[in-house]
Amino acid sequence: MMHPFTKTEIYEALVERHTAAYQEKLDAGHVAIAGLGGLGSNVAFALARLGVGHLHLIDFDRVDLTNLNRQQYLLRHVGMYKTDALKEQLLQINPYLDIATDCVKVTSENLKTLFADADIICEAFDNAETKAMFVNGILECFPQKKLVCAS
Repeated sequence: MMHPFTKTEIYEALVERHTAAYQEKLDAGHVAIAGLGGLGSNVAFALARLGVGHLHLIDFDRVDLTNLNRQQYLLRHVGMYKTDALKEQLLQINPYLDIATDCVKVTSENLKTLFADADIICEAFDNAETKAMFVNGILECFPQKKLVCAS
Protein backbone atom coordinates (compact mmCIF):
# COMPACT_ATOMS: atom_id res chain seq x y z
CA MET A 1 0.00 0.00 0.00
CA MET A 2 1.35 3.39 -0.92
CA HIS A 3 1.44 6.07 1.72
CA PRO A 4 0.80 9.70 0.81
CA PHE A 5 3.42 10.91 3.30
CA THR A 6 6.98 9.77 3.86
CA LYS A 7 8.34 8.78 7.24
CA THR A 8 10.39 11.98 7.22
CA GLU A 9 7.33 14.15 6.52
CA ILE A 10 5.40 12.59 9.39
CA TYR A 11 8.39 12.94 11.71
CA GLU A 12 8.87 16.60 10.76
CA ALA A 13 5.19 17.30 11.43
CA LEU A 14 5.57 15.76 14.89
CA VAL A 15 8.74 17.79 15.50
CA GLU A 16 6.87 20.95 14.55
CA ARG A 17 4.23 20.08 17.11
CA HIS A 18 6.55 18.91 19.93
CA THR A 19 10.09 20.22 19.22
CA ALA A 20 12.94 17.99 18.06
CA ALA A 21 14.18 17.11 21.54
CA TYR A 22 10.76 16.00 22.75
CA GLN A 23 9.96 14.06 19.58
CA GLU A 24 13.30 12.23 19.73
CA LYS A 25 12.32 10.93 23.18
CA LEU A 26 8.86 9.93 21.97
CA ASP A 27 10.24 8.24 18.87
CA ALA A 28 12.67 6.20 20.97
CA GLY A 29 9.99 5.19 23.49
CA HIS A 30 8.86 1.58 23.89
CA VAL A 31 5.39 1.25 25.42
CA ALA A 32 3.69 -2.08 26.08
CA ILE A 33 -0.09 -2.11 26.48
CA ALA A 34 -1.60 -5.09 28.27
CA GLY A 35 -5.30 -5.36 27.49
CA LEU A 36 -6.73 -3.84 24.31
CA GLY A 37 -10.32 -3.15 25.32
CA GLY A 38 -11.89 0.19 26.19
CA LEU A 39 -8.84 1.46 28.05
CA GLY A 40 -6.01 -0.14 26.10
CA SER A 41 -7.31 0.53 22.59
CA ASN A 42 -7.86 4.20 23.39
CA VAL A 43 -4.41 4.50 25.01
CA ALA A 44 -2.84 2.94 21.91
CA PHE A 45 -4.61 5.44 19.64
CA ALA A 46 -3.42 8.35 21.77
CA LEU A 47 0.19 7.11 21.81
CA ALA A 48 0.21 6.52 18.04
CA ARG A 49 -1.11 10.03 17.40
CA LEU A 50 1.38 11.49 19.88
CA GLY A 51 4.30 9.95 17.99
CA VAL A 52 5.55 7.19 20.30
CA GLY A 53 7.81 5.11 18.08
CA HIS A 54 7.44 1.57 19.42
CA LEU A 55 4.27 -0.08 20.67
CA HIS A 56 3.78 -3.60 21.96
CA LEU A 57 0.12 -4.67 21.91
CA ILE A 58 -0.84 -7.62 24.11
CA ASP A 59 -4.26 -9.28 24.39
CA PHE A 60 -5.77 -12.71 23.72
CA ASP A 61 -9.36 -11.66 22.98
CA ARG A 62 -11.29 -11.10 19.76
CA VAL A 63 -13.33 -8.04 18.84
CA ASP A 64 -17.00 -8.52 19.67
CA LEU A 65 -19.98 -6.54 18.42
CA THR A 66 -20.62 -5.42 22.01
CA ASN A 67 -17.14 -3.81 22.12
CA LEU A 68 -17.80 -1.21 19.44
CA ASN A 69 -19.45 1.36 21.70
CA ARG A 70 -16.30 1.92 23.76
CA GLN A 71 -13.34 0.41 21.95
CA GLN A 72 -11.37 1.57 18.90
CA TYR A 73 -12.65 -1.07 16.50
CA LEU A 74 -15.00 -1.09 13.51
CA LEU A 75 -17.68 -3.50 12.31
CA ARG A 76 -15.21 -5.09 9.90
CA HIS A 77 -13.02 -6.05 12.89
CA VAL A 78 -15.67 -8.17 14.63
CA GLY A 79 -14.21 -11.65 15.06
CA MET A 80 -10.60 -10.54 14.55
CA TYR A 81 -8.04 -10.74 17.30
CA LYS A 82 -7.79 -7.36 18.99
CA THR A 83 -4.02 -7.31 18.44
CA ASP A 84 -4.44 -7.61 14.65
CA ALA A 85 -7.39 -5.21 14.39
CA LEU A 86 -5.71 -2.54 16.52
CA LYS A 87 -2.42 -2.83 14.67
CA GLU A 88 -4.30 -2.31 11.40
CA GLN A 89 -5.98 0.81 12.80
CA LEU A 90 -2.76 2.28 14.22
CA LEU A 91 -0.89 1.81 10.96
CA GLN A 92 -3.58 3.94 9.31
CA ILE A 93 -2.57 6.73 11.70
CA ASN A 94 1.16 6.27 11.07
CA PRO A 95 2.28 3.50 8.69
CA TYR A 96 5.84 3.78 9.99
CA LEU A 97 5.12 2.84 13.60
CA ASP A 98 7.04 -0.12 14.97
CA ILE A 99 4.28 -2.33 16.35
CA ALA A 100 4.85 -5.72 17.94
CA THR A 101 1.90 -7.89 18.92
CA ASP A 102 1.41 -10.86 21.18
CA CYS A 103 -1.96 -12.58 21.03
CA VAL A 104 -1.69 -14.29 24.42
CA LYS A 105 -3.19 -14.12 27.86
CA VAL A 106 -0.73 -12.48 30.27
CA THR A 107 0.21 -14.81 33.11
CA SER A 108 2.74 -14.76 35.92
CA GLU A 109 4.76 -17.26 33.85
CA ASN A 110 5.05 -15.16 30.64
CA LEU A 111 5.01 -11.68 32.18
CA LYS A 112 8.79 -11.34 32.46
CA THR A 113 9.36 -12.26 28.80
CA LEU A 114 6.49 -10.17 27.41
CA PHE A 115 7.47 -6.91 29.09
CA ALA A 116 11.28 -7.09 29.14
CA ASP A 117 11.77 -4.59 26.29
CA ALA A 118 9.24 -1.97 27.38
CA ASP A 119 10.26 1.34 28.95
CA ILE A 120 6.70 2.05 30.01
CA ILE A 121 4.05 -0.56 30.72
CA CYS A 122 0.35 0.20 30.58
CA GLU A 123 -2.04 -2.10 32.44
CA ALA A 124 -5.55 -1.95 30.99
CA PHE A 125 -7.29 -5.11 32.21
CA ASP A 126 -10.92 -5.49 33.22
CA ASN A 127 -10.48 -8.27 35.77
CA ALA A 128 -9.41 -7.31 39.33
CA GLU A 129 -7.48 -10.54 39.94
CA THR A 130 -5.59 -10.16 36.66
CA LYS A 131 -4.79 -6.53 37.51
CA ALA A 132 -3.39 -7.57 40.91
CA MET A 133 -1.30 -10.41 39.47
CA PHE A 134 0.01 -8.12 36.74
CA VAL A 135 0.90 -5.15 38.95
CA ASN A 136 2.58 -7.35 41.57
CA GLY A 137 4.51 -9.22 38.87
CA ILE A 138 5.71 -6.08 37.11
CA LEU A 139 6.76 -4.44 40.38
CA GLU A 140 8.65 -7.58 41.36
CA CYS A 141 10.33 -8.23 38.00
CA PHE A 142 10.80 -4.66 36.78
CA PRO A 143 10.87 -2.23 39.72
CA GLN A 144 12.77 0.33 37.61
CA LYS A 145 10.13 0.52 34.84
CA LYS A 146 7.28 2.99 34.68
CA LEU A 147 3.92 1.28 35.23
CA VAL A 148 0.69 3.05 34.32
CA CYS A 149 -2.49 1.43 35.62
CA ALA A 150 -6.05 2.18 34.68
CA SER A 151 -9.51 1.24 35.83
